Amino acid sequence: MKVPCYNCDTVTELEVGFEVKSFVCPNCHSLYIEDSEGLRLRSKFKPEVVNDFTLKIGDKGIFEGIEYLVTGAITKKVKGGYHWAEYILKNDAGDFVYLSESDGHWIFLTEMEEKFDVRTHPKSITYNSSSFYLYEYSDTEIDNAQGYFDFELPSKKVHLTEYIQPPLMISIEKMNGVETAFLGEYISKSKIKKAFQKAHLPYQTGVNIAQPYYFDVNNTAIIFCIFLLMIISTNWYIYKDQAEQVVFNKAIAFSDFNDREFTGESFVLKGGSAPMTIHVSTDVDNSWANVDVALVNETSNDEIHANKDIEYYHGYEDGESWTEGNWSEKFNICGVKEGKYHLLIKPLKAPEDTKNTAMKIKVIWNEPSNRNVWIIAIFMIVVYVVIRYFKINFEKTRWANSDYSPYSE
Repeated sequence: MKVPCYNCDTVTELEVGFEVKSFVCPNCHSLYIEDSEGLRLRSKFKPEVVNDFTLKIGDKGIFEGIEYLVTGAITKKVKGGYHWAEYILKNDAGDFVYLSESDGHWIFLTEMEEKFDVRTHPKSITYNSSSFYLYEYSDTEIDNAQGYFDFELPSKKVHLTEYIQPPLMISIEKMNGVETAFLGEYISKSKIKKAFQKAHLPYQTGVNIAQPYYFDVNNTAIIFCIFLLMIISTNWYIYKDQAEQVVFNKAIAFSDFNDREFTGESFVLKGGSAPMTIHVSTDVDNSWANVDVALVNETSNDEIHANKDIEYYHGYEDGESWTEGNWSEKFNICGVKEGKYHLLIKPLKAPEDTKNTAMKIKVIWNEPSNRNVWIIAIFMIVVYVVIRYFKINFEKTRWANSDYSPYSE
């Protein structure tokens, strides 16, 4: 359809495939309304924001494999000067869909057959067994438009009522005495860019009315609980028949093995991987001692070393007694798998320490510990609390401009 504008001599041509009842010149914003003799010039828009349209008349975009043509665009405003843009798209089958853009966020809308009684502005409505909550109702006016329309653009304000259940919303408009409901779904900027590859999309700011949070908090809690239950169950199953095993428990005399290696007897470990805890004690007195323990896998000859100092000092200074250190220490070799092993132990004491005669060493495999399970559990709880905290702040930001916010602040 070719429409010449009598105000600016601009000719707009586009095959729209429907009866045009309104037309707005994209160049000078002149409004034409259909009458018995065709399109007649009625008035001219004086927009507060000129050319505030991301998509142009005639642009084509593909959604879910269906190509749509942009036939019309409108900017609306409410009291306080807030603006947003709406685009009318049509496919070859004659079906209309709509795109709403606000602060760089996009909502994809389709007309609904359902009717809703919102004359008293109820706090919620139900659709498909889901509750949608009242966000706002207001009188809006068209600030600017361009393109072809299959309805008469109203000269009066449009009454708008919005209910949300992110990422969905229901928008109910009463225009020219006719009430129409639209089902909207938040659509990512990347999908809009994929559909309209040549369009320069505006930067996103704030939280949109239908924008979903980055995580589903309830599903995250369920996943964490299931995952933790699996960890606890697996940990129990692996270790249910595995008892604590003392693999070495002797006192080694310094007279025989000071700075010399002692070879322990072979032992066999069966079951899941578990830490090996080494308890060592010796009668140090204002002195030190050291022990080096090597765990040798007799199948692969691999060695794992662990080393520990034992120090104990005491004295009397400035009228007070003091002590430092201890006669005993405990340390671990982590993640010891099943297999056949023996220990190489090298005790060492200070040369000047003549009173210390022996070092007692006790080595235990699979000493009961749920430390790793608790670390994972605490980590999950912390992550969930952080996610929930930011979710609440996200929702507060969403509802900040609504008079029906469920949040007191």
